[in-house]
Amino acid sequence: MNKVIEVLKNIWKITELKDRILLTLTMLLVYRFGAQVVLPGIDATKLGQIAENTEQGILGLLNAFTGGAFANASVFALGIMPYISASIIIQLLGAVIPYFQRLQKEGELGRRKIIQLTRYGTVIIATMQSIGVSVYLSSLTAPNSDLPIVTIAPLAFYFVTIITLVTGTIFIMWLGEQISDYGLGNGISLIIMCGILANLPFVLQLEWDSGNMSTSPYRYLSLLVLVFFVTLFVVGITTGTRKIPVQYAKRVVGRKVYGGQATHIPLKILTTGVMPIIFAQALMFVPNTLASFWPDSGFSDFMNNVFSPTHAVYNIFFAILIIIFTYFYTAIAFNPVDVADNMKKQGGFIPGVRPGKATADYIDKILTRVTLPASLFLGLIAVLPAILFSVFNEEVSYSLMSFYGGTSLIIIVGVALDTLQQIESHLLMRNYDGFLKSGRIRGRSRRY
Repeated sequence: MNKVIEVLKNIWKITELKDRILLTLTMLLVYRFGAQVVLPGIDATKLGQIAENTEQGILGLLNAFTGGAFANASVFALGIMPYISASIIIQLLGAVIPYFQRLQKEGELGRRKIIQLTRYGTVIIATMQSIGVSVYLSSLTAPNSDLPIVTIAPLAFYFVTIITLVTGTIFIMWLGEQISDYGLGNGISLIIMCGILANLPFVLQLEWDSGNMSTSPYRYLSLLVLVFFVTLFVVGITTGTRKIPVQYAKRVVGRKVYGGQATHIPLKILTTGVMPIIFAQALMFVPNTLASFWPDSGFSDFMNNVFSPTHAVYNIFFAILIIIFTYFYTAIAFNPVDVADNMKKQGGFIPGVRPGKATADYIDKILTRVTLPASLFLGLIAVLPAILFSVFNEEVSYSLMSFYGGTSLIIIVGVALDTLQQIESHLLMRNYDGFLKSGRIRGRSRRY
């Protein structure tokens, strides 16, 4: 405890780190305030009466990712998912279209162009989704009544809702970019995690009101124990590395000798972090978004049933998408050819492996081997809530299951570890002790 207090004091001493943390918290607070602002033309009282219905199915999952913004029909009801969907499309195009491939190789200028195209795509996707949401909201009626929750003319409601939701998504995107550039951590991931955590008290309250916690406490105790071990495995996979030994040859420059030391390449088991989960989840919202255009049709009923988080088809597709995106994003985030070329230029080599292409092939083979179990693990954890929901005979709400195991758990753990590592790096650069290990450099006063 004393160590934690000391670290917090050190954080407050570093002006840059303190400012970044305060800016991040301020942006997240603004996001939470916006999630409580109801769309114009909606009866908030009637909406509150049917909000609990969104706790089941894909709508409940979307509501969890937006921190209750969807159930509240707030200006942030779409959340950040349109931006993620646009990012997926741009990255997929980068794998098949030469124009996007050139942009990826143009450095900072190409990155800015890709970001701009992603923003345009976000507006287009948000517009399509807002149309579906406006149609869905206009079809809702209060419980035990035929009175709609929309209090204004349909055309006026459609226009205002579409404009408001698209603007809300753009604003959330801007908040995420500000956090990434001037704050701490990945802004988009932090916004998603904030939404998930904000929904926790509401889920716990519903579970307590149902009476299941008081009647079956041992069931929840066993669930907590299971979640504890799952969390340990998630942390292990997220932080685990496969060390590839590297030897640097000695070279003489003038009168000095450089190189000759042995080191390693810390190849992360899960190079992609939580991005495959977020990407796959964004795509799983697409079928139900299409179904929302025809709310009272057989197509809508079929989509909402098959692509429900508790359905086997949904979970199979979800797991497959996670595995695919894990490999896809790994290929984007880590390039063995670049690593091999840099090693060759610096006189480094892997013992028993020829420099150049052979080294790149060796690293790629190792990366493929460690990515396979990581992707399978992510897929298993993601569908774990559906498995537990079936094991407990649906006596525990899926909303609670989805928080304590599965997508939500992976995102929370992954984002928290990433943010903590960034704080550690700021502390270690200034020779302060961090949360995880000592950052003080011994023997700084020694003269050579």
